[in-house]
Amino acid sequence: MKSKLIALTMFLSLFLTSCDAVDDLLSFTISNNASIKIKSTSPINLPAEIITPEVTTNSSSEFENNKTKASLVKDVKIRSLKLSISDPSDKTFTFLKSIHLYISTTDSNEIELAYQDNINSTSNSIDLICTDKKLDEYIKANSYKIRTKVTLKETLTKDVTVKADMKFKVTADPF
Repeated sequence: MKSKLIALTMFLSLFLTSCDAVDDLLSFTISNNASIKIKSTSPINLPAEIITPEVTTNSSSEFENNKTKASLVKDVKIRSLKLSISDPSDKTFTFLKSIHLYISTTDSNEIELAYQDNINSTSNSIDLICTDKKLDEYIKANSYKIRTKVTLKETLTKDVTVKADMKFKVTADPF
């Protein structure tokens, strides 16, 4: 009986490990970025909405480069979202209290992508907390929109341009 239990345990662990290995072989990363302009006229301690221009995904060419196609993509999740201040170059995130980014397409509902609350950074770049939502339909689309909600903790004397670098993990079926 012990030998059957040991054999079963070894088989299950090998099976589960091999499934993860296969998923890793069929996974790749897609990178996109967007530019967010925070106006100097934004109110302090009140959320302000910022709509960015549509982000073109180029997903079909990314899928092709990774030897797959949209119909085989089974799972897309955001893995990282880093914000960097591009203008003015000497500005840090000390002015920002919170930020929430949402993603949508013309055919899909808006969902939260990433966020950071109680920001206490003296750097010109921050990493946001990514949600664990499935993003297949957003990344498969030709383009998507990013809506940003920011709350400032100090007055801006000049507009601030922030670059959002997004990395998505894509997993596809083999056929």
